[in-house]
Amino acid sequence: MAVAEMHSTVLDTPDPKGLASFYAELLGGRVDDTGQWLAVHLPDGQRLGFQHVAEHEPPVWPHWPGAEGDPQQTHLDLRLTGTYEEAEELVRLLGGRVLDADDDNGERPYRVYADPAGHPFCLGRF
Repeated sequence: MAVAEMHSTVLDTPDPKGLASFYAELLGGRVDDTGQWLAVHLPDGQRLGFQHVAEHEPPVWPHWPGAEGDPQQTHLDLRLTGTYEEAEELVRLLGGRVLDADDDNGERPYRVYADPAGHPFCLGRF
């Protein structure tokens, strides 16, 4: 028997408002700013939270054994609803960047990007 339900996923960032805006635009959500906490409420009821961490260091991607820097830690898998080209254009426009756009000629069902704070996320046909 479960004793809890998933409430939200929270990302550390030096710029909570900026990162909340990035994900609200990318995912079609609504930003809720209570002054102490920022969250993006998504159309399907899911929620992403953003907490201010002034000394946030973006994770290193990819993180192979022996690589320097912080490991990937966690990442988001986002289901692609349009084309990769449309998604990549929006990611760049919003301040994100491409980490790995090679989908092995359609064999791999995702591509990897980073949000403006450096968190890796996958966009794909999961």
